[in-house]
Amino acid sequence: MIYLFLAEGFEEIEALTPVDMLRRAGKDIRTVGIGSKTVVGAHGIAVTADLSEEELSDEKPEMIILPGGMPGTLNLDASRAVQRAIDTALSSGAYIAAICAAPTILGKRGLLVGKKATCYPGMEDGLTGAILSEKTVVRDGRIITAAGMGAALAFSLELVSVLCGEDKARALKTAVVG
Repeated sequence: MIYLFLAEGFEEIEALTPVDMLRRAGKDIRTVGIGSKTVVGAHGIAVTADLSEEELSDEKPEMIILPGGMPGTLNLDASRAVQRAIDTALSSGAYIAAICAAPTILGKRGLLVGKKATCYPGMEDGLTGAILSEKTVVRDGRIITAAGMGAALAFSLELVSVLCGEDKARALKTAVVG
C-alpha cells in the first residue's frame, strides 16, 4: 500500500498528481486526511481523503508521500500519524517521498544527513545535513525529494519508475504527455 498524506493547506498539484499517476500505473494508493477526512488545500480546493488518520492501518507501506504547500507542510510535520508512518516506513525499508517544502520534515528528523536532496527554493536550510542538489527531482536510496509544483509530473513519474519500473514510467509519460 502507498499512503499520501493530506493536511490543511497542502499544495493540490503536488498531492493529486502522484495519486493520479500511481493509480494509472495500477498501484494501490490511498490518501490519508490529517485532522479530517475532508481537507482543504492551499488554494481552497477541498479533497475528500480515502482514509482518516484514525483509519490508517499499521501495515507496512510500500511508500509514503508527503506533499508540500503551506501551512500543509507544517501540519504534516506536527502530525503524530505522519510520524508513525515515517517510523514504519523507515523500519520496513519503504520509500519516503516528499516534494516542495515537505522535504524539510525529513531534514528536521535527520533523515537527509549525507543524502542528496532538493526542495522548494528558499527552504534549503530545513534540509539538515543534506547534500543539496539543483535537480528538480532527486532519488537517494529510499528517499525521493522534489522541488515544487512545477516538478509534480516528473516527481510522480519517478515514483512510478521506482515502484513499477522505468518502462512503465516511460509508457505512462507518453500516454499523458503525448
